[in-house]
Amino acid sequence: MNRLPTAAIILSLALPATAQQEARYDYFRFNREMIQYGVQAVLMCNGLFTSNRTLEQVFDQELAYLRRPVGTARGGDYQVDWDRKAVAIGSPGGTPVMRAAFRAGLGCVIMAPDQSFEDIDSLPILETPPLTGDPAMIPWPDGDLVQQAPLAAGVDAEALQAASDWAFDRDTSEQDTLSLIVVHDGRIVHERYAPGVDMTTRTRTWSTAKSIAVTLIGMLVDQGRLALDEPLGLEWLPESRSPETDPRNAITLRNLLNMSSGLYTVDSRGMEYATGSGLAYWAGASSVEGARNRGLIRQPGTFWDYENYDTLLAVYAMKLAIADSEEYLEFPRVALLDRIGMRNTLLSVDRFGDFILSSQVYTNARDLARFGMLYLQNGVWGGERLLSEGWIDFVRCPAASTAEIGNFYGGQWWLVPDNRTDIPKDAYSTAGNRGQFVVVVPSRDLVIVRRGLDYGRQGFSQWDLTREVLKAFGPGTSEQPTQ
Repeated sequence: MNRLPTAAIILSLALPATAQQEARYDYFRFNREMIQYGVQAVLMCNGLFTSNRTLEQVFDQELAYLRRPVGTARGGDYQVDWDRKAVAIGSPGGTPVMRAAFRAGLGCVIMAPDQSFEDIDSLPILETPPLTGDPAMIPWPDGDLVQQAPLAAGVDAEALQAASDWAFDRDTSEQDTLSLIVVHDGRIVHERYAPGVDMTTRTRTWSTAKSIAVTLIGMLVDQGRLALDEPLGLEWLPESRSPETDPRNAITLRNLLNMSSGLYTVDSRGMEYATGSGLAYWAGASSVEGARNRGLIRQPGTFWDYENYDTLLAVYAMKLAIADSEEYLEFPRVALLDRIGMRNTLLSVDRFGDFILSSQVYTNARDLARFGMLYLQNGVWGGERLLSEGWIDFVRCPAASTAEIGNFYGGQWWLVPDNRTDIPKDAYSTAGNRGQFVVVVPSRDLVIVRRGLDYGRQGFSQWDLTREVLKAFGPGTSEQPTQ
C-alpha cells in the first residue's frame, strides 16, 4: 500500500478548511457606530435649532429614521447644550462622542471626533443680514401673503382633495407626509400640513439639495465661469509624480452632473454609512478630499451610478470657479435664495466651509415651491432671467448613460422613466431620502411639493403622486426635451 507522506496528509486535511473561509467580519463596524452617533447628532441639532422642534417631535419623527437611536425624549446618553445650540451623542470611553453645533446662516455643522464644544467658535458661520421686508405682507411668490380666490375653471376641487388624502393617508406607517403644496398657474391652489408642522417648519431636503446645487452651478456656467464639457482642472488625490497623465483629467462637469463620472462609487456599494461621503456628512471629515480620492473604473460618461461624491466634486468645481471663500459662502443667497424669496432655506457646510449640497439643506415647503416655480418659468423670476433656458434643457435631458436603462435621470434632476405612460413626459423632479420631492410639470403649469419624514422601507413615489394630482386638472400636452 502506498502511503502519503505525513506532511501531505496534513496539507490535504487543511485544504477544506481553507476553502471554507468567508469574509464575514465587518471591518468598518467602528466607523459605522461613530457615524450612527453622528447622524443622530446632526438630526437632533437641526431638529431642535434649525427646525425649532421639541425633543419629543425630534425623537418621534426625525430620529425614526435610525434603527437604534441613543436615549429617548426623556433622556439618555446624550447632551443638549441649549445655550451653545449644540448636541453631543455618547460618552467618553467607547464609541467616539459625536457633536454638532448650530451656526448662523448655515444650520448645524458636524464636528470631528477629537473636537469638543470649546471648538464651536472655530466652525464656519454666515452672518449675512436677512432679506428685508416682512414676508407676511409681501404677496406670493416673493412673500407669504396668499390671496384666497376660487379655483380656476376646470380644476376639480374634490379630485384635488382626494389627491391630498392619497398623500397623507398612507397604508403604511413608514410613509409620513409632513406637507403638500400644489401650485397651478403661479397660485397655491392646495396647501396642507400634518399636525405639529406649519409653513415655517424647516426639514432636511436630503438629495433634493442636488437640484439646488445644479442650479447654482448653472448660473456660473451661464456666466462663463464654468464649462459643461471641459475637463474640471482639479488636483486629484492621492498626489502623484505625474498628475498630467492622470486619466481622471478627462472627467467633465457634464459627467459629474449626469452621475456618470466613471469614478469608483462608494455610497452605492453599501458603504454610505461606513466611509465615503458618510464621513463628511456625519463624522467631520472633509467632503472635498474624499470626493477627489477615488480611482477611475470606467470611461467617463458611459455608465450611470448614483454617487454623492459626484455632486460634491461639482460643488468643489463651483468653489474653485468663485475663487473667494467669503463670496463662495454668500453666493447661494446672493445669486438664488434672496432673489426668489427663499428666506427659510439654509445650505449647510462641513467644518472646513465646503457646502454639502448633495444632501445637507434645511428648508420649508413654500421655499421649495418657489424653487420649482423658477424652473416652471424657464429660469425667469419677476421679469429677470436668473437661469438660462439652455441650462434648464440640460437638466431635463436624459443622461446618455441612461439610454438603455429607462432615460430616468438628467442633470441632478429625475425624469419620467420610459415605462411610465400615465403622466406627461415633460415632468421632472427633485428627489430626496425620506420623501422630499419637487415635481415640475410644464405642460400642465404645475409644481407639486411633498415633504416627508418617511423611514424604514419608504417607497413613496413622486410619479404616483403626480398621477393623482393631475386627476384634478384638465388634459394638456406633453413634451420631451431632446439632447
